[in-house]
Amino acid sequence: MMITRRAALASAAAIVLASSSAIAADKKYDTGASDTEIKIGNIMPYSGPASAYGIIGKTEAAYFKKINAEGGINGRKINFISYDDAYSPPKTVEQARKLVESDEVLFIFNSLGTPPNSAIHKYMNSKKVPQLFVATGATKWNDPKDFPWTMGWQPNYQSESRIYAKYLLKEKPDAKIAVLYQNDDYGKDYLKGLKDGLGAKAPSMIVMEESYETAEPSIDNHIVKLKSTGADVFVNITTPKFAAQAIKKVKEIDWKALHILNNVSASVGSVLKPAGYENSQDIISAAYLKDVSDPQWKDDAGMKQFLDFMAKDFPEGDKLDGGTVVGYSVAQTLVQVLKQCGDDLTRENVMKQAASLRNFRTEMLLPGITINTSATDFAPVSQLQLMRFKGEKWELFGDVISADVGG
Repeated sequence: MMITRRAALASAAAIVLASSSAIAADKKYDTGASDTEIKIGNIMPYSGPASAYGIIGKTEAAYFKKINAEGGINGRKINFISYDDAYSPPKTVEQARKLVESDEVLFIFNSLGTPPNSAIHKYMNSKKVPQLFVATGATKWNDPKDFPWTMGWQPNYQSESRIYAKYLLKEKPDAKIAVLYQNDDYGKDYLKGLKDGLGAKAPSMIVMEESYETAEPSIDNHIVKLKSTGADVFVNITTPKFAAQAIKKVKEIDWKALHILNNVSASVGSVLKPAGYENSQDIISAAYLKDVSDPQWKDDAGMKQFLDFMAKDFPEGDKLDGGTVVGYSVAQTLVQVLKQCGDDLTRENVMKQAASLRNFRTEMLLPGITINTSATDFAPVSQLQLMRFKGEKWELFGDVISADVGG
């Protein structure tokens, strides 16, 4: 009888042991993840020519702090390590190596800029460390076949400028277009989309393509040169500092062209307000996120949640700056991915879950826009709506347009 009891106890103990090791075995971690922590790296231009975008990293830090205060994700706290690269690719390489090899993060999230991300593209993929939801709309991030560890987030630049081309072909088929673009992968990607969208009419419609360098203190001389072509459409492919300069100069020299401004510089807080509302009237751009200055969202539940976050968790942030809306939205998308990961916090599963988003919506996406990814589609947001600046805010017009362009 005693032997039987002992055997039963031993057997029960073995079952408990086996089930607890099964639970332990169910938890899978790569470097940067544990029972208590998820270590995430980030690189932002907190200084330098694109420093206006630094607000995105600060918003993300505030959002993850809020998530941690609420208990974290599946019981784990986010350790968000964000470094400054001053929008300088050699510095980006240095910071990425530090994050991966010294800080040992699980992945790098939402690092900003096309040239900076291009500089670490091959490195991240050779290391098999996710370069997730990069903060740039370059088309090349949607290339799961050749770069399975890199994924974009925002609509890609070629899709966006194809939408402008579509609009011009319909509304101003005889337009004479002058283009100002940043002389790097970012600017050239937008330019390619515009030309592809105009198709056979591109050579006759585009009367000048003028590039500028980010090291230039002012782009005023480029604006004067573009006006001298007699163009009646100005396509402004710039980053915030230069976008504000261009808007001011266009007004100063009384250039009465239809002004199209790319989405990444359409922030009311960091571009249009500094450029002067009176100088920004009737500019056309495209959006995929709600604009805080637009009264149509005053009773919107998602907008209320965003404003609540800004008041409680990030009071020093400018709610009118489009960067805060972007940072909040992309951080929410990452939280969804990490929730889907459960207890499998391997780098492979992070990418697998990022590529398994189905009709996901963050609170600040425009109605009708959803986030969808798959193993063959690494472009989470691929819809936009045109908008025109009136008074002190953007006014949306037309339908939500999808313009997917593959990598």
